[in-house]
Amino acid sequence: MNYIDLQVNGTMGVDFNSDQLTPDQMHTVCSRLRDDGIAQFLPTIITDTISAMSSRLKRLVELREADPLVQQLVAGFHIEGPFLNETEGYIGAHPVKAVRPANRDDMQRLLDAAAGLTRIVTLAPERDEGFGVTGMLADAEICVSAGHCDATLDQLKGAIDAGLAMFTHLGNGCPAEMHRHDNIIQRVLSLADRLWISFIADGYHIPTFVLKNYLRSISLERCVLVTDAISAAGLGPGRFQVGGQTFLVGEDGIPRTGDGKYFAGSGVTTPKMVQFARDELGLTAEEIDLLMSVNPRRILNA
Repeated sequence: MNYIDLQVNGTMGVDFNSDQLTPDQMHTVCSRLRDDGIAQFLPTIITDTISAMSSRLKRLVELREADPLVQQLVAGFHIEGPFLNETEGYIGAHPVKAVRPANRDDMQRLLDAAAGLTRIVTLAPERDEGFGVTGMLADAEICVSAGHCDATLDQLKGAIDAGLAMFTHLGNGCPAEMHRHDNIIQRVLSLADRLWISFIADGYHIPTFVLKNYLRSISLERCVLVTDAISAAGLGPGRFQVGGQTFLVGEDGIPRTGDGKYFAGSGVTTPKMVQFARDELGLTAEEIDLLMSVNPRRILNA
C-alpha cells in the first residue's frame, strides 16, 4: 500500500524529538515504515524551547539529505507547538513551560531550521493574535492546523478566513470534561465542510462508537487518519522518551504521562490502524485508502 502518515513523533524505539537521533536510527525506521505500507510520512516535532525545536529540525534536515531512503519517505515536517493553549487538558502532554503565544519571529526561526520542508504547523488560533502567524504560514503554502486549543466559534471562523485548513486529532488535546454543547469538538464539527480533520484511530484515543459517530457526521472526503505514534509504537509496555520527557506504556499499549492523566501520542502502528479501521470501524478498503492515502496526499499537495 501507499499510506501517508501526517503525524509521527517516533516509532519502534526511535524518537524524532531526540537530540541524539542517528543516521542508522533514521534509516532503520524508514525501512520499517516502508515495510508497514508507508509511502511518506511527516516526522513531528513537538513543543519545546525554540532553540531545541530548531536544533531537532536541522538534524532531521541533515539526516534526510544524507540518505536516499529517508528522502523518499520523509515528505517534510509537522511542527506541533509551541503555540498551543497552555490550559490544563487542552495542552495534554506538551510541556507547559515551553508554550508561548504565536509570533512571527519564533515561527520564522522554526521555518528556517526546517529548510523549506515544513508541511503542517499545529497551533491554537486563540493564541495567534490577529491570526498573523496563520496568515504568514498560509501565504507560504504551509497547511495550518488548529489543535490543543479552545478557540471560540468566531475565532475558528476568523482563523479559517486567514488560512486555517485543518484540525489536528479531533477528540484529543482537550479536557475529559467540557460544556455539553459549546465545546471545541462541536465547534469544529460545525465547520467540518471547511477543514480537513484528523483522527487517531486506535480504539483508545477515541472510543470506537464515538469515532464512528464523527465519521458519519463528516464527509470522509474531509477526514484523515494519523497514528500520532511515539517511540513506543510497536514495542509494548515500558518507559519511553519523547523530547526528554518520559512516558509510560501499560499492558494496553497506550503511552501516558507519568501521572496517568493524559495520553502521550500513541503506540499504534500503521498495520494495526488499518486492521482497526477495517474490523472495528467497518471501513472498506477504498475508504481506508481515502483516509490514509488519498486525503493526506491532497493536504501535502494543496
